[in-house]
Amino acid sequence: MAAIENIVQQLSQALRQRSWRISTAESCTGGLIAGALTELAGSSEVFEFGWVTYANRAKEQALQVPAAALAQHGAVSEAVAIAMAQGAAANAGAEMAIAVTGVAGPGGGSREKPVGTVWIAWYVNGVVRAEKKVFAGDRSAIRQATVRYSLAGALALLQKKRMSK
Repeated sequence: MAAIENIVQQLSQALRQRSWRISTAESCTGGLIAGALTELAGSSEVFEFGWVTYANRAKEQALQVPAAALAQHGAVSEAVAIAMAQGAAANAGAEMAIAVTGVAGPGGGSREKPVGTVWIAWYVNGVVRAEKKVFAGDRSAIRQATVRYSLAGALALLQKKRMSK
């Protein structure tokens, strides 16, 4: 897979071509996606807002994730990832958002949600797609894999030019 810097460069170019902006909502990555996006000079043309919502209270307050979704599904779930992406896009007024929530480890995993489980949601111009991944490795490897996969997914969705509901 391409280096993160390559992906960010292509993603930024695709966003610029559309005059779109992207926002981020991160839990397990703690701002690494926003960091990757802003590593590129001129990133302020496509990136204005990012949220690190590590605690459930932060997800509720900053991104309007429903408390019921957190209670019913847990923070590491499709419902919460989707709500995070929607909240980030709405709060930023962005056409695109990436949201991630997961168990980076080394503790915190369960039988249903082992260490490495990550839900990623992409909001693209009103349509949201979410995907569950289970990444291997230590905490750092899981977080880096999440950054790479989420950015590559965003780029792939823009290159597709449409998303199905």
